[in-house]
Amino acid sequence: MHPLTESFIRSSFVNASRRETKELSLPDHFETLSEADWAALDYYGWRDPKFARRAYAVLPLLDGDPVGVCFTQAEATPRSRAMCNWCRDVRLPNDVVFWAAKRAGAAGRRGDTVGILLCRDFECSKNVRNDPPPAYEGYDVAAARAERIDTLRLKAASFADMLVTGR
Repeated sequence: MHPLTESFIRSSFVNASRRETKELSLPDHFETLSEADWAALDYYGWRDPKFARRAYAVLPLLDGDPVGVCFTQAEATPRSRAMCNWCRDVRLPNDVVFWAAKRAGAAGRRGDTVGILLCRDFECSKNVRNDPPPAYEGYDVAAARAERIDTLRLKAASFADMLVTGR
C-alpha cells in the first residue's frame, strides 16, 4: 500500500458522516509508519480507541484510489472460532468478530449495511505473510504465501467496490 496522509484518510470515507470522520482517531503509531511498514500492508485498518465498537479501514478499489470504510462491531461474538473472510488464516493469533459497514450513498443513508467476519484488530496483512503450513512434500510455500497476499488484496478491494457500487 502507498503511504497515506491523515488528510487523505479523513477525506476518503465513503460511508461515514462528516462528524464521524472528524471524530475518528488515528492509531498512536500512525505518524511513525515507515515505507517498509506501508509496503507490508494490503489495506490500512485500525480500531478507534475512543469508541469501543468502531473501526476504520482504508481499502484499495479494483480501479481507482483507496476508499475509507467505517465499521461497527456487532455486540454479540461468534459462538465458535470464526475464520476471517479476508486472510482465512487458520492459525489466528487474534479474535475474529462480525463487522458491519454501511453502504455508500443513498443506500447507506437508508440503513443498508453489509456484514463480514474479519480479524478484530485488522491483522490480515501480517497473517497472510506468515508461511502457511506445508500441505504435502514439495509444497511451494513461497508461491502459497504470494497467492494468499494476492487473494487478500482482491477480497479487500472487492468488498470496497461492493460498498461503493452496491453490487
